[in-house]
Amino acid sequence: MPVIDVPDPEFMQDEEIAVFRDAVGKFFEQHAPEKRVEKWRENGMVEREFWTEAGAAGLLGMTVPTEYGGHGGDFRHDLVVLDQQAEKGVDGFASSLHNVIILPYIVRHGTEEQKQRWLPRLVSGELISAIAMTEPGVGSDLQSVATTAVKDGNGYRLNGAKTFISSGQLANFIVVVAKTNPNERAKGISLMCLETEGAEGFRRGKKLDKIGMDAADTSELFFDDVFIPAENVLGGQEGRGFYQLMGELPQERLVIAVGAMSTIEKALDTTVEYVKQRKAFGQTIWDFQNTQFVLADLKARGTAAKVFLNDCIAKLLKGELDVTTASIAKYWLTELQGEVVDKCLQLHGGWGYINEYPIAKMYRDSRVTRIFGGSNEIMKMLIARSM
Repeated sequence: MPVIDVPDPEFMQDEEIAVFRDAVGKFFEQHAPEKRVEKWRENGMVEREFWTEAGAAGLLGMTVPTEYGGHGGDFRHDLVVLDQQAEKGVDGFASSLHNVIILPYIVRHGTEEQKQRWLPRLVSGELISAIAMTEPGVGSDLQSVATTAVKDGNGYRLNGAKTFISSGQLANFIVVVAKTNPNERAKGISLMCLETEGAEGFRRGKKLDKIGMDAADTSELFFDDVFIPAENVLGGQEGRGFYQLMGELPQERLVIAVGAMSTIEKALDTTVEYVKQRKAFGQTIWDFQNTQFVLADLKARGTAAKVFLNDCIAKLLKGELDVTTASIAKYWLTELQGEVVDKCLQLHGGWGYINEYPIAKMYRDSRVTRIFGGSNEIMKMLIARSM
């Protein structure tokens, strides 16, 4: 029995969801066994072939309407993929970025022509997506981006540099946050969609050497007078980019909270199993009252967090998840994730610091969740504004 024993909410008990969960789990078992995932960790990125395999199996574009090659599902289907990916230990596969963050930009904000042109290839895995927001000199303040897209004939010339870009080495479809009007802040931002194949002036920098998330490809990108056709401005009109970004942030932040909850559960399950087997001073680590008190506290707070998270998911499915609640979820669950993993590592003793133990990998991978998707300091500012 899992440590956090919260029943699936009613909206996840649909028979079709159960069938889909089984199919996704079998796909990951067959196509992403530990040996293959270990190669991804060694290489610092997932193979491109895996994306086409995932596309063929129906794991990409679950919420994309069927008329654009998608599967016509909803956020629950995305949750199943994320849950099974975490359960099977499939590191590096950026399904949450591709399915839950980037594809909705095209579905909700793209022109009809853009949807017809890009969505089928994003669903098949022919196109692997990335979003280029962060710059070397600009972190969470998106209104201050320095990358520019200046009009040139029937298009734009894109110039700038981006960093910390997930899937930056693999992606061949990149949504670039740029200033089409450098004299404006929010109103000057547009989202420019770039297909990288044959794009002159586009250059991938080095794959960044990170503390954790070894199989996830994170890179620098450079744009030197890259031509972007006018029809590649998302939504067909410049100046809408900031508002498009803000509209999708609640779902993005909820996805980060979902990932945090998966790690919290996995850390607790792994640690309870470990402390009940490991012996010291003639008894198991579990037999010490301190161990029981620490884990009881983490179970209590983890249980409360999962109930809250399920309520947030229910709100999202109804279209009722607001920015403040999503910010609370991202902030609270990633902070709890860090604390749970840290205390669980402590209970492993010296072995917790050895990479062959799952808790060590969780410790390294968890730290960044308090930074990406908007730092937790930004989350607290957003929460404070609602008071």
